[in-house]
Amino acid sequence: MAIESKFRPHQIVKKVLVVEDEVLFARAVVKRLQKDGYECEHAETIADGRLIHKQFQPDLVLLDMRLPDGNGLDLLAEFVSKGAATIVMTAFGDVSDAVNAMKLGAVDYLKKPIDLEELLLVVKKNERASELQTSLDYSRQRNTHATDGVQLIGDSTAMQSVRQQIGRISQLSAITDVVPPTVLIIGETGTGKDVVARFLHAECANSDKPFVHVDCASLPSELIESELFGHEKGAYTNAVGARPGLIESAEDGTLFLDEIGELPLTLQAKLLNVLERRQVRRLGSTKERSVPARIIAATNRDLHDMVNEGRFRSDLYYRLNVITMFMPPLRDRGDDIIQLSNYFKSLTEKRYGLKKRVFSANALQAIQTYTWPGNVRELRHQISRAVLLSAEEQIMVSDLVLPNHQQKHMVASDTSETQMTLDDAEKAILLSALEQARNNVSQAARQLGITRMTMRYRMDKHGISV
Repeated sequence: MAIESKFRPHQIVKKVLVVEDEVLFARAVVKRLQKDGYECEHAETIADGRLIHKQFQPDLVLLDMRLPDGNGLDLLAEFVSKGAATIVMTAFGDVSDAVNAMKLGAVDYLKKPIDLEELLLVVKKNERASELQTSLDYSRQRNTHATDGVQLIGDSTAMQSVRQQIGRISQLSAITDVVPPTVLIIGETGTGKDVVARFLHAECANSDKPFVHVDCASLPSELIESELFGHEKGAYTNAVGARPGLIESAEDGTLFLDEIGELPLTLQAKLLNVLERRQVRRLGSTKERSVPARIIAATNRDLHDMVNEGRFRSDLYYRLNVITMFMPPLRDRGDDIIQLSNYFKSLTEKRYGLKKRVFSANALQAIQTYTWPGNVRELRHQISRAVLLSAEEQIMVSDLVLPNHQQKHMVASDTSETQMTLDDAEKAILLSALEQARNNVSQAARQLGITRMTMRYRMDKHGISV
C-alpha cells in the first residue's frame, strides 16, 4: 500500500523504496526517512518490490538480501539497470551476499542490526547517483559523528574502575603533539567495548577528527585487505579508481580495530607495520602514507592463548598490549542493570514517539535475576523490543520474553524448572516457534519478537536446521 508524503508539493523529496520483510523494522525505517523529507514505499517480497519499483520509480532502494520468496540479489540487477542506486542490507552471517551485491552494482551495504541514524547517514551520502562514493567514505562520515552524545551508564564499582582508567588514559591523550599509546579493550561480547573506545576518542585532544570503527569480524575476506589498506587504480580487476583504506581514512583521529582477534594471520604482519612505523601502503602502490591516528583495539578472545596456539602473532599482541582495559560483564554490575534498562527504555520511547512506560515490579525482578549472557547489547535489544510491543503503559515480564521465565511454560508438569538449563529452554522455545510457523524462519522470528538475524544466530547456536 502506498505511503502518502506529508510534505508540501514544492519540496524536492527523494523517493526511497524499502524492500524488507521484517515489518516492524521496515516501518521504523520509513518513519525515520519520512521525518527527513523522503517519500517512501515499502515492499515485503521480491514480487511486490518489482511491482512497486515499476510504479514508484524510486531514486534509491534499501534492499534486504533474504526475502520470503527469494534472494535480494535477484532484484538488484534489475534495479541497477533502471538507474536506482541500491543499498543492500545483510545479516552478520550473509556478508558474502553483500560482496556479490557490490560486484553487481550496489553502491553500499549495511550489516544488521542497523541503527536508524546510521542508516539515515548512508542514505544521505547516496542521494544522487552522480555523487555516489564508496562505503569507505560513508564509514568516515558516519564515524566522525559516532561519539556524539556517547555515555557510560552505571555507578557500580566495576564501572567506577573503568572511568578511572579512562581518566588516566585521557591525561596521556591531552598532549596534542604526541600520538597516544595503543589501548587494548578486552571483555565478553556485548559488554560495551565500542562505547569505551568512542568515549576515549571523545576525551582526546583530536575529538573533532574522524572516529573509524573497523569490525574485523565482518569484513568480507575477498575485500578485507583493500578495505583496510586501500588500493590504487588497476591494483586488481575491479579497481577502477584509487581508494583510501579505512586505516588511512582515520587521519588524525582514532582507528578502532574491533574484534582484532578475527584478523587473518596474513594481514597481521601488515597491521604490525602500520602500528610500528605509522605508515600504510595501498595495494598496487609503492608510496607509503602517514597514519597519525591513535589506535584502539578490542577483542572478546584470549589473545595470549591464541598466540600459544599459533593463531595470533606474538609481536602484534605485545604491540597492542601497551595499555589494557577490562570491560566487566553485565552480571557483575549490580544495580547498573536497572539504570541501563531505564536508559534504553527512554531512548526507545523518544525515538519512536511513544508514551512513557514503567516496569512492573515483577519485570524489574526478572531483569535483575536474568544472567544476560549477551550483556548490555542483549539488554538493549530486549528492552527496546519490550517497549515497542507492550500493549499497556506498564511493561510486564511477558513483554521481556526472557528464556528463564519462558521455560516454566515449556517444561512438563512433572519436571522442575531447575532441571532444564537456560540453553534447553531457549532451544525449546525456538523449536516451538518454528513448528508453529511451519519452519518459516522469518515468521518464527516475528512471533518471538526478534530479528531474523538473531533467530538464525540462535538456531546455529543450538544446531537447529530447517
